Amino acid sequence: MKTLGSDTVINLKQLKIACKDCRLSEICLPKDLEQAEMKKLDNIVGRGHPLSRDEVLYHQGDKLHSLFAIHSGSLRSFTVTQDGTEQTLGFYLPGELVGLDGLESTSHSCTTVALETTSVCELPFHRLQSLCTDLPGLQSQMMRLLGKELSSDHDVLLLLGTRTVEERLATFLLSLSKRFSERGFSATEFNLSMSRHDISNFLGVAVETISRQFSNFDKEEILQVKHRNVKILNMEKLQQIVTPCQKSDHKRDNDIDLAAVH
Repeated sequence: MKTLGSDTVINLKQLKIACKDCRLSEICLPKDLEQAEMKKLDNIVGRGHPLSRDEVLYHQGDKLHSLFAIHSGSLRSFTVTQDGTEQTLGFYLPGELVGLDGLESTSHSCTTVALETTSVCELPFHRLQSLCTDLPGLQSQMMRLLGKELSSDHDVLLLLGTRTVEERLATFLLSLSKRFSERGFSATEFNLSMSRHDISNFLGVAVETISRQFSNFDKEEILQVKHRNVKILNMEKLQQIVTPCQKSDHKRDNDIDLAAVH
């Protein structure tokens, strides 16, 4: 069984794979692009050396020079407030684009680091902008990704503002399950490349609380947890924890829509 999230050695030959032949082409930028368009995109893509664990891709405050598509491995983004507090903003998996935080002010609003050995495809921003002008399909893809990023931010705000610890962790694990499945990996067994501290920081609770909730899920036979390996034993029960929250969110969104109409 394939699992994702372990510290594996990256085959450097993989970095030479063209966009059109990449196994992630269905979930990355090239989706729905014509072959000639993908060739033009591939011509601007840079593929450098893999990042080591904890190596920084870009720092908070750095000028925006490029966007990055993850080819393998995983990344964590975080921001540091004026009082020195670190807040994890998200985790990124293969096929996902990072660097969009720099679009508004042309400077990155967060720091992004590798959680494990990670390879990325670099898309120089100015060249990507020019290519979007020439290729309407690529421009549409960029808009789709921006919309997805906004939707993700909305989901995180709801997660942190209205959920119990049990609901937050269940939602987080189901999100990972879905994303791993989309990449051809197991939806029920995977390795967590992020630490318990990273997860607790992202979910806005103490690390001891997250560890205790993992143990509760284990005792209830919802999950089997061994170090960073997670095996979902009862997907239906895990989904049932989150379902009432989703219904509540749907009702809230409807109420907002009705209020806007009136």
